[in-house]
This record gives sequence, structure tokens and C-alpha cells, in this order.
Amino acid sequence: MQQSLSLNLFRARAYLNHWLETVDEHSIHSPFFFDFYEKVIKPKTYTGQPDIEAIRTNLLTSTTQIEMMDLGAASPHFQSHQRPLSKIAATSASPKPLCELLHRIVTFLQARKIVELGTSVGLTTLYLAHHPESRVFTFEGNKDLVQVALTHVEYFDKKNITIITGNIDQTLPDFIQNPTKIDFALMDANHRYAPTIRYFELLAKRIQTKGVIVLDDIHYSPEMNRAWNEIRRHPLVYGSVDLFRCGLLFFDPALNRQHYVWSI
Repeated sequence: MQQSLSLNLFRARAYLNHWLETVDEHSIHSPFFFDFYEKVIKPKTYTGQPDIEAIRTNLLTSTTQIEMMDLGAASPHFQSHQRPLSKIAATSASPKPLCELLHRIVTFLQARKIVELGTSVGLTTLYLAHHPESRVFTFEGNKDLVQVALTHVEYFDKKNITIITGNIDQTLPDFIQNPTKIDFALMDANHRYAPTIRYFELLAKRIQTKGVIVLDDIHYSPEMNRAWNEIRRHPLVYGSVDLFRCGLLFFDPALNRQHYVWSI
């Protein structure tokens, strides 16, 4: 109980600080970031994936029990490893506005090779794989969740999605051995400091100069906040955006180490 109260207080303070630092397009002097803001951040509506949202609606009423093993930070929502699929969909799957934002980012980048750490039930994966010419490699450590995600991949007949099952500590280093560059990566798997830093270092080796890494839940806890602030100052990061829910990292030296705080 005390830990939960401390986390809630931390998040409330983080949100207040974020709100105080938020700027809009009138304070953006970079042509790139102004264009990015206008085309990716500012749009608030998108209706291109109603079939995926129908799957979400079905999941939110599912009574199926899933065996979950917390490979990352322990979930604050559950005390047992047996969890109803409806609750997993409600608490672990990225919400519709975030999925739409990620879709706009990969569209803006024209991303072709996409990496997702943390498949969950596969809804975000489907959004990322919307463009058939892209290829999505998604990593998930929980075998029961992989089966749920695979059902959705097969239902939509998505040939451009590859689910890599197993502990990301083992599967990601093996994957990174492939020298092909990554256009976009979403880090939404292990919400602890050390694994977050470790996974970022691996992905940063393969990210395109024009690529983007999205780090989810950057103000989830003090250690995630610490990881975010350390990563955005990494020598390879030349631009960053704090959206409170997630952080965006840019790797183009032409951006000259700019940092913005925006609301979504």
C-alpha cells in the first residue's frame, strides 16, 4: 500500500512538472520538429483501424484466464499470476490514442523495419504493421500472450509480422546480430532501469540516422524517469520529445540536440 501511494505521488508530481514545461507549435523553431508536430502530434483523430478496435472491444469482455509471469516490473494491478484476459487488455495493451500516435509516427517515417519490445495481446503490433511493405519484429516473453497475439495476426492474415518468443534478454541480442538497420522501435516491455538501458543500447546500435525509438511509460516510476533522462542525453541521441506517457528519441545529428515537452 505504501509503495502504491508513493508511486501515485511521484506520478502526480511528474505530471505537474510536465504540464508546467509543455509548449505548443508556437515555441518550435526547428523546421523538422515543427513538421513532425503538425503531422504527427497535433492530429487527434484517426479512424483507419476499426477492425482492430473491434478486437479490443471483444478482449475487454473476455473471461479467459491467462498465466502471466512478470519478467519485468511487477504489475500494480494484479496479485496473482492467473489473470483474466479482459484485465490484461485493459491495463497492458496500449490505449487506442497511443496506438494511433504510433501509427502516425511510422507513417511519417515511412518505416520499413520495425521492432516492438512487448507484444502483449498484439493490438499495437497490428497498428505498426498496417503498411504491408513494412516488416514488424515483435518480442514477447509470455507464451500465453504470444498465442493470443498470434490469433490476431492470423485473423488479419498479417504476413509482415514476426513474433519472437522468449526472454528479451536472450532474444534481442541475437536479433541485433543482423546488421540490417531499424527504422522504428517501441520499447514497452521491461519497466525497470537496468533492462531499459540495456535494451536501448542494443537498439541504438542498429537504428537508422532518421529513425526513432519510442520509450513507453517514461514517468511510470522513479527508475523509469531516471532511465529516460539518462537515455535522452545519450551521445547518439540528437533530439527528444517528452509526451509524458512516452518519450521519443531521434538520432539525426542535424537536429542539434533539441528537447521538447509536448502534450498529446
